Formats: sequence, C-alpha cells, structure tokens
Amino acid sequence: MSSRISMILAGLLLVGALIAGYWGLVLSRPEPAPAVQPLASTIAVTPAEDPTRQSVVVLAHDVPPFVALTAADLTLEKLRTAPAGSLTTLEQAIGRVPWRSLEAGTWLTEQSFDAGGSLARMIRPGERALAVAVDEVSGAGGQLNPGDYVDVMLYLRQENGNPQPSAQTVIPALRLLGVGDQLGLTNDGKPGSPVATSAQDLAKQQQSRAAARTVLLAVPEQLMTRLVLAIQAGVLRLAVRSADEQRLSLYWAGENDSLVNLDNAKRDLYQFNQLAFTSAPINTFSPPAANSTPRRSGIEVIRGNQVTQQTP
Repeated sequence: MSSRISMILAGLLLVGALIAGYWGLVLSRPEPAPAVQPLASTIAVTPAEDPTRQSVVVLAHDVPPFVALTAADLTLEKLRTAPAGSLTTLEQAIGRVPWRSLEAGTWLTEQSFDAGGSLARMIRPGERALAVAVDEVSGAGGQLNPGDYVDVMLYLRQENGNPQPSAQTVIPALRLLGVGDQLGLTNDGKPGSPVATSAQDLAKQQQSRAAARTVLLAVPEQLMTRLVLAIQAGVLRLAVRSADEQRLSLYWAGENDSLVNLDNAKRDLYQFNQLAFTSAPINTFSPPAANSTPRRSGIEVIRGNQVTQQTP
C-alpha cells in the first residue's frame, strides 16, 4: 500500500514540476512590442512658420547669360528681411532671360534682367564712366578705393605753347567707380566684382588695387570733354576728399545744388586757352595803307573760357 502511494505522490510531483517549468518558461519570454500606430509615427512634427520671414527667389546654381530660367535654376528662401525689389514667387522669374551671367545664391530683382554689365549699372543717368591712367603718385599712393570721391587736379608746365605754368581743379567731387579690375557697388547695392571669400583672396585684391594703373570715374556728361582735354593737356593728380563729407553723392545728382555746382565748374576753369594749347584768336586784316595811322595793339583779357581784346 505504501509503495502505491509513493508512486502516486511521485507522479503528482512530476506533473507539478512540468507545470512549474512550463509556467516559468512562459514568464521568461519578452513581451511583444505594442502595435505601431501608423498615423502617429509617420506624421512629422513641423514647427510653425515664422510670419515675419518673407520668401525671396534665389538662384540654385550659376546661370549663363541669354538663357531662359527654369524651375530647376531657382529656389525660395525665407529671409527675415527681404532685399528691396526682390522677386517673391518662382513664377516671376521662370522663363525670363538674364543679360549677364549670375552666380549661385544671387537673389533676383527686376534689375537682374536689365541689359548692361556691372559698370553700366554703377553710373546714374547723365553720367559717363571714363578711365584715367594713374601711377603711384597721381593715384594717391595706391590707396584709392571704389566709392571714394576725388578732385581731378591739372598741372600745366611752362612750354612754348603755354607761357605761364598753372595748376587748377578741373572737376571736383567725382565718384570713383573702380580701381584696376576691382569695381564698387552697383546702383542696386550689389558688388560689381566678386567678393573675397578668404583672407588669401582679400590680400590678392588689395595687392591688385595698390598696383592698379587705371581708375574709373563717374563724370557728368556736360564735363566729359573738359576731362578728356585735361588728360591730353597736362599732368593729372587725384586728390581724395574726406569721407566725412556725407553729401558728396548729391554733388552732381542732387535736386538742389547740382545745377549750381555744374555752373561753377564750367566757370571756375581759368586760362582755358592754355588747357586747349591754342593761342588767342588773331584778327586778320589787310595791310594798312601808307598814309594810314598805325593801330594800337589791344590787351588780351581772359574771363573763364572767353578771351577778348580790349584797347586801353
């Protein structure tokens, strides 16, 4: 009897051990990951757009001239302060043809599609750009920079056609457009020459500017012939004016004083016959008769660019 009971107890213990082992195996397994919610995981959380930023059309890469722009050439950037006159939608630029090459990153305006190069976009209506040869002395020791204002001085030596040496200001307050191959800013505020992006490029530009042998001046149209005549007549010097003279940009283009300054410039040049290397006009007349009274010679009087003869 005892052996049978022992066998039954042993069977129960075996069954209990199997149940406990199975239950321990179930409990040791990792719980399955919760079901992924498709909508919650795929929706990207985007920050709210800044209402103060404005869209500006910018070139995605360099574009050549005379080729119509496509959507692949353009991109929109959000700027806190949009440049004045900049295009704000791609439709304003697609299909339009630039007249000059434009670099990547350039923001587009209506002026981006105007004809003319950088130099033509630096002068105002009624001005002309004129190149003048300089050296280390006449070019202010190589310290000229685009955007400076200079007075053009003329020195006339004493020569056969010029009995008296003279020095005078030919034209005051001319804007310096460029020095050598480096240009200043265009009328829309963009640099006319590539901007230096490294210290090495900046050093090269400074070296090139110091060694320049030509400068570009913005000359009022009415005074162009005077400056060309002065270039051929004598030795020029460029006198740099102070940066504290804040109204020099309106000297020739202002609404109030520009006409007065122009009239003064026309009147102030003295001894114009020396500048032109021409002598005073000589009156031709027939030889006097034998019994005629000799005529007394007159005195030459010079007023501005007028030469007259007066009898004392």
